[in-house]
Amino acid sequence: MHFEWWYWIIAGFVLIGLELIVPSFTIIWFGLGALVVGLLKAAWPGFPVTGQILLWSIASVCFTTLWFKYLKPRNRTHAGMSKEGIVGETGIIIRGTDDSYGKGVVRFRISVLGADEWSCYSEQTLHVGDSVRVTDIEGQILKVTKI
Repeated sequence: MHFEWWYWIIAGFVLIGLELIVPSFTIIWFGLGALVVGLLKAAWPGFPVTGQILLWSIASVCFTTLWFKYLKPRNRTHAGMSKEGIVGETGIIIRGTDDSYGKGVVRFRISVLGADEWSCYSEQTLHVGDSVRVTDIEGQILKVTKI
């Protein structure tokens, strides 16, 4: 069997075009591997078929690995992260603590992360009516300080 260089080029463009129909973002790398083999076959007409298939496999795996390991954009937003959405908010204690590190309840003027009231703790004793500021969040309990 004899593969012409343009077979690989057409196969590469078909695979890259198939990525538009089936958006998996993996088929494109096999298409780029085929383009690499086609260019090498055009430069070296005596390139054996087994070498072409081996080069296509290796190039495709290398392109895929390069993308997913090093070049893939990462989500660098803080969307969905509770700490950035609640630290610094102020509220009023509606159930105080009896001693240091006791658990109380704070109410916010507007809903914060979907709730008006949150469990909280503080290094100071908190009394009903104290104004507090959120300094940290640990799970579903807020760490607050008196204002």
